Amino acid sequence: MSASKRISEAFRYAPEIPFDDDSKIVLMSDCHRGDGSWTDSFASNRNLFLAALNEYNEDKFTYIELGDGDELWESVDFAAIGYSYRDIFSLMSRMYSDGRLYLLYGNHDMDKRDLSFVKLNYESLAFPDVVIYEGVILRHKNGNRLYLLHGHQADYFNDKLWRLSRFMVRRLWTPLETLGVNDPTSASQNSRKKSKVEQKLSRWAREQASILIAGHTHRPVLPKPGEGLYFNDGSCVHREYITALELQGGMVSLVKWSHKTKSDGIIYVGRDVLQGPEKLSDYYEY
Repeated sequence: MSASKRISEAFRYAPEIPFDDDSKIVLMSDCHRGDGSWTDSFASNRNLFLAALNEYNEDKFTYIELGDGDELWESVDFAAIGYSYRDIFSLMSRMYSDGRLYLLYGNHDMDKRDLSFVKLNYESLAFPDVVIYEGVILRHKNGNRLYLLHGHQADYFNDKLWRLSRFMVRRLWTPLETLGVNDPTSASQNSRKKSKVEQKLSRWAREQASILIAGHTHRPVLPKPGEGLYFNDGSCVHREYITALELQGGMVSLVKWSHKTKSDGIIYVGRDVLQGPEKLSDYYEY
């Protein structure tokens, strides 16, 4: 199956979520929440993420997580992840109860496509009857659609061969990474592989003449209108910040959250706009 067909397949049963210019939506992905051990790449950014999500919750944003929220390749015990980040899951649960949370799965948390796995693990964290999707479609009241998925569908080794990839990460690359050796099979660590995945996602968006928003590569992308229809929200495991895409007021912005220092030495978490805002409607005029 070609990458284009595989991407389209992700939206075959995707739910359509209505939104308009009054909607407030934040998109994040690739948190890779682990078990809290020294190999947990999310641990150093947990406070950034929690502070950002708290603000989004207070402002009544809908949070959509585009896959790889949990690190189920390196961590075999989901209960340990739930315990390590119980404060984050508690906040996410409250947003879910308000109808303001949607979850997608990626290659590193592919287990969440199994309904029995979700029921066993997520219901214990107060997410009753939650469904975790491969893709979702945001449908604007003007008819325009935004297609959301993780992005591993354009990465054969991490899609069709994900079990082999997981085995190699657990047995080979995780130990080697402690010595400074990058995993060449990872789209987030291999620039050549990252570019090939982005090209496939960009081609699909162009062929469909629709915005496609993904994660997976960890490289944030917000094109100018007329320059492309492929977007990426980045990740939550950058060394000193996390990134997100915000949709509000009919606009899209790429933002980052990082630690900042006031003149009196007080450290706080602050938000910066990296790109945008751009009008969503402008992307459909080309």
